[in-house]
Amino acid sequence: MPTLPLTLAVITRNEADNIARCLDSVPFAAEKLVVDSGSDDDTVAIALAHGARVVHQDWLGFGAQRNFTTGQCSHDWILVLDADEYLSPELAAELQQRLPELMASDVPAAYLRRSTIYMGRPMRWYRPAVGEQMARLYHRGRARWSDARVHESLRFDGAAPTLREPFNHVNNPTLPHKQLKVLRYAELKCRDWLDKGKPVRMWQAPFVYALAFLKDYVFRLAFMDGWRGFLIAQTAASYALYKRMRYYEMVNHPKSVADATDLLNKHHIDH
Repeated sequence: MPTLPLTLAVITRNEADNIARCLDSVPFAAEKLVVDSGSDDDTVAIALAHGARVVHQDWLGFGAQRNFTTGQCSHDWILVLDADEYLSPELAAELQQRLPELMASDVPAAYLRRSTIYMGRPMRWYRPAVGEQMARLYHRGRARWSDARVHESLRFDGAAPTLREPFNHVNNPTLPHKQLKVLRYAELKCRDWLDKGKPVRMWQAPFVYALAFLKDYVFRLAFMDGWRGFLIAQTAASYALYKRMRYYEMVNHPKSVADATDLLNKHHIDH
């Protein structure tokens, strides 16, 4: 298959179960780059076997890790996927058709639509899991990732087109995987809040839980996906509440930051 001057960029740690599918879904990329933060499974070997160039970088936080990765790419145009994501055949065909024109233009980026597979099946109604628009294709001279430790975003000026077909996201193979991710993401977000001196507002906590659940379950139509939708809404609300409880602890018991870091590192979660 003819290749295009594009780098597929993936950041990894212990993604042996996912990385081959991700890399193989973008056969038209002239370069496939994996930036690994210290996998102790077969991620690196599998990535190399599937045509990727692998660079090691100790974990910097999501935003900084993505910006480091951008600097390692050989091409100006970059497609970013997480290891548990992969292009649908339809999106791969659309990209092959539209990329030459996009890359010849002065647009800074393009949005892709993400479809989520949860508990082995695609979500059908829950809005963030059906066609969520994400800026994942960009020119590195015209866009940059925010420096947030978690929930980073691509920053650019100007309009960006949206491609029609979706890419797929396999969202946490089990609930224990999801809970570990919630623990990690909450810790990272709270450290960002701590750096910024965000005020502690624990009085908001019960309302935050209720409103977060209501937003996802009702207004984002999670209830239409049955019990899977209920689980997603409950997990999102619990995450919103736990972040505030953990931040309250960080501010009122500063030693807990280092203590928790040691524990998370011990269990290979804080990477």
